[in-house]
Amino acid sequence: MSHSIPLTKESFEALQEELKRLIRVERPKVIQDIAEARSHGDLSENAEYDAAKNRQAFIEGRIQELNGKLARAYVVDLSGMKPDKVVFGSTVTLYDTASEEEVCYKIVGEDEADIKLSKISCTSPVGKALIGHKLDDTVKVMVPSGTKEYEIIDIKYE
Repeated sequence: MSHSIPLTKESFEALQEELKRLIRVERPKVIQDIAEARSHGDLSENAEYDAAKNRQAFIEGRIQELNGKLARAYVVDLSGMKPDKVVFGSTVTLYDTASEEEVCYKIVGEDEADIKLSKISCTSPVGKALIGHKLDDTVKVMVPSGTKEYEIIDIKYE
């Protein structure tokens, strides 16, 4: 688990913000909640205390997870590069030859992937197939529903 994690600038900043919020807001709040629940007496039957302790465990675990990710992260900076091929962080517009529709994806890391936001992982079948290809290339991708054929019609580095 010591491998480095590629992240876009936006994702790196979002993880930093979440870490700050957990440390500065959530951690002190849960400590206060535990103290208040403790003041209610018998801890063996105190649901508020149990809930606060569970929340504290979640927060501390997430802080450790974020610290680990941020320590291993490297931000892929595409500024100043000419968008001549599909790379991590690029936004690619594709023409699906079967459905005759255009689709647009941003190639991101596994933690950032969200198909609803048109963000696909660089390790997904489509992401892997697109990496390294250039404008106007035709790319065949084996997906669970069969083989898809895409033509790369635009590449942007945003």
